[in-house]
Amino acid sequence: MIKWILAILGYSYLRFPGAILGFFVGGVIERLYNPSSSWIKIRTQNLNPEIFQLNLLALAATIIKADGIVKKQELQFVRNFFISNYGPQKASTIFEKFNVEIKKDKQNISDLTEIFIKQAQYETRLQILHFLFGVANADGVVSQTELTKVEQISAALGIRQSDMQSIKAMFIKDIDNAYTILEIISSATDDEVKKAYRTMAKKYHPDKLRSKDPALIKGAKEKFQKVQEAYEVIQKERNL
Repeated sequence: MIKWILAILGYSYLRFPGAILGFFVGGVIERLYNPSSSWIKIRTQNLNPEIFQLNLLALAATIIKADGIVKKQELQFVRNFFISNYGPQKASTIFEKFNVEIKKDKQNISDLTEIFIKQAQYETRLQILHFLFGVANADGVVSQTELTKVEQISAALGIRQSDMQSIKAMFIKDIDNAYTILEIISSATDDEVKKAYRTMAKKYHPDKLRSKDPALIKGAKEKFQKVQEAYEVIQKERNL
């Protein structure tokens, strides 16, 4: 109960980072008062929401600089993302930090993703990966160097390969795109296609995401829509 109260309070003050931080701290408090609880203890640090936010910006900067060219479309994508989800004033403050990150030398991906591994649920990490693919695709093309960098970050975030390929297929088009999104092959039977659709629709349904952060909810809705579109393409192809 405590973790949910702190998550709500964290969200009211600091949105998505605050909710996650509040949920984590609340979980620690609950377990301190419930020694019999079965829980693998995670080493805690004096972490604040700004560090969480800064690491997300640093990952975005890593993608933007991957091919050696800082493109204005990708910078604008990040700016628009934070404006639409946090408002112009907060976004302006955030982007000041981003401008610092974009000028930094190469950073260690493992260091940047460590906080997400320790404190973010798997669904949240999927949203982060979806956001980073959006950054890479902001200019209409995901270059090979950008893709390689996103794949490295995906691995560091502990994302399953099948999930990474599914999200990748939402941005990189190919003939088997619809099947890749549903995590099946084109030779799958009709029953396998239907089963895969039900599985993916359940996985990416916005209601499954516990976070109330509008940015994450928006990303979940976009992925859910991609799953539906992929299934519709296959339905038309097979006359299902």
